Amino acid sequence: MFMEPLRVRLDFLEFPPTHTCDGANTSPRIRLSGLNAVSVAVMAVNPFQPSCCSFCPWLIWNIPAGPEIPAGISPEGIVSFPITAVQGMNDFGRIGYSGPCPPQGTTHRYTFKVYGLDAMLTLAPGATKAGLITAMRSHVLQYGETVALYSR
Repeated sequence: MFMEPLRVRLDFLEFPPTHTCDGANTSPRIRLSGLNAVSVAVMAVNPFQPSCCSFCPWLIWNIPAGPEIPAGISPEGIVSFPITAVQGMNDFGRIGYSGPCPPQGTTHRYTFKVYGLDAMLTLAPGATKAGLITAMRSHVLQYGETVALYSR
């Protein structure tokens, strides 16, 4: 099956402090182009976290398809503003986005994996990465990703 390309962009290559533990720790804006789907899911992954190989600091799904996911999404299970969405439990044990916070003298990389889906998912708020992956099976129409770094 051919998958249409999905282009994913952030407004930066290196995280400004506002999106990290050194600032407001707010989720970044994600720009999408070429999206042809009903809904969007995002899974952020930090492969540099020492505890494992794919530490997940953000899970969000049931975002209505559109050209961007706005910045500053509240850390709550069911989001109603500035978009509607559902968020899962990240690997910090919190719901919503947790920005990079590497130890002094190191760099972390966040990969934002974005999925264009053919439906809204029936997945409860607070679900884990494994739950989101299972729920997305057979619903993924498109995929794209982008990366940003943060050093301290």
